[in-house]
Amino acid sequence: MIKREELELREEELLAPYATKSKFSKGRVYKEPEHEFRMVYQRDKDRIVHSTAFRRLEYKTQVFVNHEGDYYRTRLTHTLEVVHIVKSIVRVLRLNEDLAETIALAHDIGHPPFGHAGEEALHSIMKDHGGFNHNIQGLRVVDLLEERYPNFKGLNLSWEVREGIAKHITSLNQYSLVNIQLEPDSLPTLEAQVVDIADEIAYDTHDLDDGITSNLIDDKELEKVELWHRISTGFTSKNLNLSKEIMKYQIIRVLIDIQVRDLINNSEQNIKNFNIKTIEDVRKCKNRLISFSDKMKEEKKPLKEFLTKNLYNHYKVVRMSDKAKRFIKELFEIYISKPEQLPYSTQKRINLEGSYRAVCDYIAGMTDRYALEEYKKLFDPLVKV
Repeated sequence: MIKREELELREEELLAPYATKSKFSKGRVYKEPEHEFRMVYQRDKDRIVHSTAFRRLEYKTQVFVNHEGDYYRTRLTHTLEVVHIVKSIVRVLRLNEDLAETIALAHDIGHPPFGHAGEEALHSIMKDHGGFNHNIQGLRVVDLLEERYPNFKGLNLSWEVREGIAKHITSLNQYSLVNIQLEPDSLPTLEAQVVDIADEIAYDTHDLDDGITSNLIDDKELEKVELWHRISTGFTSKNLNLSKEIMKYQIIRVLIDIQVRDLINNSEQNIKNFNIKTIEDVRKCKNRLISFSDKMKEEKKPLKEFLTKNLYNHYKVVRMSDKAKRFIKELFEIYISKPEQLPYSTQKRINLEGSYRAVCDYIAGMTDRYALEEYKKLFDPLVKV
């Protein structure tokens, strides 16, 4: 039988000195007795997986609205893909796999329906009422909105997991953190930094996959992107006679692999260059230590520009996005004008946090499918309420 204390001792022996050790967690907001067999981040992982918000990720989308096709990525499948990339990286760097996996599982938990379009719509509506940011919303979810325990609201996660959620940052977003308890001026753990880059690797490569599958991306145009062309040529030169579908998967597999390899090697070098010995060194460092090499950053730029031009700004995607924004705006307006139409639990929260924040929380928690059904119930006279 292996008890928690022995597992914690193994961490101290096996993990890098600058990794985050479970034994030295800053703890939870509400004190709880330690578990006999599970370490702190293992318990956090279970709390995330069993949460309502995590299950709803199955029907929240990123680029394509849920009903457009059942073969596109959802927030849940994306999250699981991020988790697997994260685990590959942290094992090699000797970081805390439980912490990194937990942050990865929770990193999108604050996203509203309809992907980035939904977030833009809510941010616009809330600009004079505190704004909307999916990282901060994720923190609200785990600190306040999930109700599963008799003695406190939220999931009462550890300090380090909450920090990783709040400080999640990619090339698409910047974190905006006011909570002084989470040390907004210090860098997050290396485990959290790995999640940030793994998220970027996942959505770039998998948006390519979905874009090709949907025929919104032209294969010939994609071949003009040097990084893609170089990998593609490597397969065609071998005369393997692969089908288009298998070729796509193989190129994307290699594309993920070369980014992960570059990230591991460059991050290891950064740690040496900055003489990182402890987690305090990580937090005080002026630069993020988990990063691509300058060469890889330059190679990735044309690929990102291609996605922006050919997928995110494709007229069909713009139509989906604008339609989604209208759904959210009209739902928000009708709830604000007639809050009596909201569920009783949300009506009660209006007295605590005001109508705008209560409605924002309610809509942000919706799946694509639920938001569409709610829209029909409220605006289509032929649909039962």
